[in-house]
Amino acid sequence: MSQSAPPLTEVHGLPPEEQNEKGLQHHFTTFEQQIDATKIGMWLFLGTELLMFGGLFVGFGMMQAAHPDAFYAAHHHLDKRLGFLNTVVLLVSSWTMVMGVWSAKHNKRTALIRYLFATLCLAGVFLVVKFFEYSHKFHDGLLPGQYYHHLGDAVPGPAMFYGFYFMMTGLHGIHVLAGMGAISWLLIRAVRGDFTPQYWSPVDIVGLYWHLVDMIWIYLFPLLYLIS
Repeated sequence: MSQSAPPLTEVHGLPPEEQNEKGLQHHFTTFEQQIDATKIGMWLFLGTELLMFGGLFVGFGMMQAAHPDAFYAAHHHLDKRLGFLNTVVLLVSSWTMVMGVWSAKHNKRTALIRYLFATLCLAGVFLVVKFFEYSHKFHDGLLPGQYYHHLGDAVPGPAMFYGFYFMMTGLHGIHVLAGMGAISWLLIRAVRGDFTPQYWSPVDIVGLYWHLVDMIWIYLFPLLYLIS
């Protein structure tokens, strides 16, 4: 004689009314377990990102030590005011992201939508400012490697500086674009009302990523714009 299937409470460790709770994936038993697992995964990913940018920082430092005068002269062509503006923009966007996470956690849907939209707009402002910076470099011939044709001291140092400049800021810009895509996804879900005080981990995870993007720029700004 076949035995009947065990009740849901024996299978999942939850009462039946909680089995289909919104946002809880089938392979987790509680929201706390789900949040912890996703955070660990995100922290591992952020660690690989830090290793990648860390390698670029080390390479920049080695080349700057080998060509200090050329790097010092090259950085004067960067607009410190625009760099500072973008720093402020990202710092404010980090605050709006924090407030978005807080709003999701406390079930403030309207505030969540507003903060996510503000973060998205600030990210767009950052990229617009960077576009104008890049346009100026292309116009003046301040380009990496063999493409460097600025009317001045065309020595290997400045060309190498701009190789690192475009590599590091370009890679950071790609991360900003990826962040904008993730925030847009959150915004769509927030409008649908997907997030609750129990299920808000996607907002928290994207917030961690966005803070990394901001932090990397905090290091890039003095490294590239404030060489002394």
